[in-house]
Amino acid sequence: MANPPQKFNSGVIKMPQAYDIIAGLLLTSGLAILAESLHKIPSLSLLSSLIMAIILGILVKNTIGVSKIYQPGIKFSLKRILRLSIILLGLRLSLSQVIAVGPIGLGIVLVTLVSTFIFTCWLGRQLGVNKKLTKLIAAGTSICGASAIVATNGVVESKDEDVAYAVAIVTIFGTISMLIYPLLPVIFQITSQEFGIWCGVSIHETAQVIAAAFQGGEVSGELATIAKLSRVIFLVPIVLTLGLLSSNSGKSAEKTKLSKLPIPWFVLGFIALMVLNSMNVFPQDLKTSVIQFNHFLLAISMAGMGLKTSIIEIKQTGIKPLYLGAAAWLFISVFSFSLIKAFY
Repeated sequence: MANPPQKFNSGVIKMPQAYDIIAGLLLTSGLAILAESLHKIPSLSLLSSLIMAIILGILVKNTIGVSKIYQPGIKFSLKRILRLSIILLGLRLSLSQVIAVGPIGLGIVLVTLVSTFIFTCWLGRQLGVNKKLTKLIAAGTSICGASAIVATNGVVESKDEDVAYAVAIVTIFGTISMLIYPLLPVIFQITSQEFGIWCGVSIHETAQVIAAAFQGGEVSGELATIAKLSRVIFLVPIVLTLGLLSSNSGKSAEKTKLSKLPIPWFVLGFIALMVLNSMNVFPQDLKTSVIQFNHFLLAISMAGMGLKTSIIEIKQTGIKPLYLGAAAWLFISVFSFSLIKAFY
């Protein structure tokens, strides 16, 4: 007579599990709200709320710890909410914005992105950095920072500590670019247009791009923003390619099933929303509201990432990934600058 209850308890729907999702979701949401509040403090405004959220999560995880009851909600934040937020990123981009960069500008974006990704993966192998972490650093440096890292991890499936390490690396070097770039136009005789494209093509995070580029004027800021957003579209082929490569690794026969293929369907949702946005289907007020809310969803996901990150395990990874991130940062900065001076 004991078997039926056991069978029932192993079913898909569990009331305690639903409660646990709510508990963990409240925790990640609370940290996201706190991160948004801290970001408004002038002395902390240089750090995006996404970075603040992951830092707060790491602090909680490695000080007071996280009870098991929160784990399902944290996982929900990392998987479901993150994928929804990546889809909604499509509202930030339209084909007309990409075209506005011009064929030469888009060519520089594409060549820089692909070259940086390939260089980083190659150097990662030379340094002995594990393949999954190398791909995360490559994506974060070449495409769009933390968002690219977590999207790439959807198919790479690396450890949470690797994701946090990669996010920390692109934050450090993106911040260095944000502080140094505005000092260089006079030294290297860079025009406003060249400076804007350079910021958009080579600086990691969108917030860092905007902070640096608008110091060169409105033209620089607008071109940088468009160039940066045009990089986001290349997240699609990169993640799709990585998904197909991992599907060809032949781990098991189950991988042949469509439902088991590591195809990032959320990226297809991103494309669909971008196409609809290009057709001006959505009212501007609605888009603005959704984009603001989506930033909060990303902060929730980042908080979840921090809550799954162990500093001890990051230390065990070693310092080589930091060297890799530094080399990738130097490569994308110098290589993109050379292309802009030669062709733009």
